[in-house]
Amino acid sequence: MTVIHPIPPLYNQDSRILILGSFPSVKSRESMFFYGHKQNRFWKVIAQILECDVPQDIPEKKNMLLSNKIAVWDVIGSCVISGSADSTITDAIPNDISPILNTADIKAIFTNGKKAHELYEKHIRQKVGIASMYLPSTSPANASFSFERLVSEWSLIKKFL
Repeated sequence: MTVIHPIPPLYNQDSRILILGSFPSVKSRESMFFYGHKQNRFWKVIAQILECDVPQDIPEKKNMLLSNKIAVWDVIGSCVISGSADSTITDAIPNDISPILNTADIKAIFTNGKKAHELYEKHIRQKVGIASMYLPSTSPANASFSFERLVSEWSLIKKFL
């Protein structure tokens, strides 16, 4: 069964970087916001890089991202997926990121994980003419990356803020 992405992109005219995941997890779809699984390390990694407190609720998360010129969304607008596993994604239809690019002066696009990077390169890169930079997934499924290693890799985003 096809699942449609229910979460709108988060960005404003001040956004300078765009972070794209693959598709929201079941927990994210339930909470109607990005990286909603308690074990996902996205919020802790970003807070560490920005040297601020880890946001505890959606308004705090939105404020942390937007006040630091970070936009977030996902590569896929709809797909067939089993649970939350990127490995089960088929029939992916990409999101149109052009409204973000037309509103904000995006300096860099980052993909959160291999599936997001692969799908961005396949479906979006040629349309927008901007290469994405791969970052290792913050998902709990990416257990081979320690928190410290994720922070080290993700620190690249600071260069564009």
